[in-house]
Amino acid sequence: MSAPLPLLTVGELYEQPPLMRLWPTFGGQILQQPESTTYQLAAEKRLPVEAVRLGRTQFVRTADVLAWLHLPADCERSHEPQDA
Repeated sequence: MSAPLPLLTVGELYEQPPLMRLWPTFGGQILQQPESTTYQLAAEKRLPVEAVRLGRTQFVRTADVLAWLHLPADCERSHEPQDA
């Protein structure tokens, strides 16, 4: 059995492209699920967000993941003033 992938930080989550790969980014680093389980849940439409297939690769929308985690969209984040 392989070691779990490192979790994404909130900052790393906001740095994701509009579509993040179903595996390893979403399934492994956010859900902490094995690859086979992640793809099985996607096939059964039992993931908390919709999986989108482009060619042979499956993705999830980063905006959907942010909403599922109750995080504001990037453009809505409050920008804290930086120390001078």
